[in-house]
Amino acid sequence: MARVGANTRRVVTIERKGGDRTMENHGRGSAPRPEGGRDDPPDPVPAPAPPDPLPYEGVWRFTASAVDASVPQARHAVRDLLFRQGVPLSDDLLQGLLLIVSELVTNVVRHAVLLSPTLAVEIAVGAEWVRVSVEDNHPYRPTALVADHDETGGRGLLLVREVTREAGGVCDVEHTASGGKVIWAALPLKPAQVP
Repeated sequence: MARVGANTRRVVTIERKGGDRTMENHGRGSAPRPEGGRDDPPDPVPAPAPPDPLPYEGVWRFTASAVDASVPQARHAVRDLLFRQGVPLSDDLLQGLLLIVSELVTNVVRHAVLLSPTLAVEIAVGAEWVRVSVEDNHPYRPTALVADHDETGGRGLLLVREVTREAGGVCDVEHTASGGKVIWAALPLKPAQVP
C-alpha cells in the first residue's frame, strides 16, 4: 500500500452523477401488456410538465482518503464547485455550509478511519436548496450530545446541527446499505424567515 507523504498534494476529482432518473411508463416497462390486462385510465387533466432544471442544479460526488489533509481539500472542492456552478449562495450560507463540510469530514478522519480509510462527499443542489453529505463505512451512528465544557472536542455535530437550524435547514444521520453511515445537512438557498 502506497503512503502519501506529508508534502504530497492529492488531486480531488469530482464526478457529476447521472441525474434524475424517472420512469415515464410508471415501471411497466416497454413490453406489451398481457391480454385482459388493465391499463390505467387516462388522466382527465394532463399534469403540468416539470420545470427545466436551473443551470446550477445537479449532484456531484467525490471520494478522499480519511486523512487530515482531506479536510481543507474537501472544503475547497465544495467551495470551488458551488462557485463554478453559479449557485446563488449568500456569504453567510456559504460559510456555514463550508463549516459543515469541515466538521463532517473531520469526524470521519478522527473517529471512523480504522474501519473507513476512504470517505465520500456528495453535493446536491436543487432550485431552492443545497445538500451536503459525508459518507463512511464505519457502522457507529453518532448522536449530538451535550458537550462537556471541560473537553476540548466533541462539539462537531452540535455545531453542524446549530448552523443547519439557524439557516432553516435539516440534518440527520442514516445507515447505508453497506453498513456504514451518511451524515447530511440540507440548507435553503434563500434565508429562512424568522418570526
